[in-house]
Amino acid sequence: MMALPLARPGEKLSVLCLGAHADDIEIGAGGTLLGWIAAGVRLEVDWCVLSAQGPRADEAEASAASFLSGAASRRIRLAGFPDTRFPGHSDAIKDWLLAVRDQVAPQLILTHRRDDAHQDHREVCQLTWNLFRDHLILEYETPKWDGDLGQPNVYMPVANSVLDRKIELLMAHFGTQRSKDWFQPEVFRALARLRGMECRAPEQWAEAFFARKLRLA
Repeated sequence: MMALPLARPGEKLSVLCLGAHADDIEIGAGGTLLGWIAAGVRLEVDWCVLSAQGPRADEAEASAASFLSGAASRRIRLAGFPDTRFPGHSDAIKDWLLAVRDQVAPQLILTHRRDDAHQDHREVCQLTWNLFRDHLILEYETPKWDGDLGQPNVYMPVANSVLDRKIELLMAHFGTQRSKDWFQPEVFRALARLRGMECRAPEQWAEAFFARKLRLA
């Protein structure tokens, strides 16, 4: 399996991270972002959470700051769209994302995957592809009780120390989620091990993504 780095140590990589809820980006791509920073990539991140209110807003802000510690630059944007009701607020969410689009020029966009069972996640993915027509988009996955995991085609190996740090930060920052049966270190570690096996990751762990469209130069 050929390894193609998006950025090498010392190089700049600008990333737009889109998540419907506090914790989505961290679960789906937190190890990848931590790994780039640890490797010395000059990461410039715009981090957007569309449903973050009350305690969830505090969690989102603190978690993003921790995951992006060491990044070359970061901007955290929180919106308050109602949880589980994104399809009914599509126009307003599109306007909010249009405002973001006018202020950013990312080399990479990380967003939800198209076939995610959560309606909010699917809406964010649909709007991502609708608004960002000339970008590299990778769709991340989030485990849930629906059993909606698919067959990814892009893998990012994650070092053991990075995976430990990802799980540590998830459990430290998202107290509102710890009682949920899917929000457990064992779940996050199990998925990372499965994806690591699929791509023969050097340290056995990986995060996986879906690339719907690529242009080769």
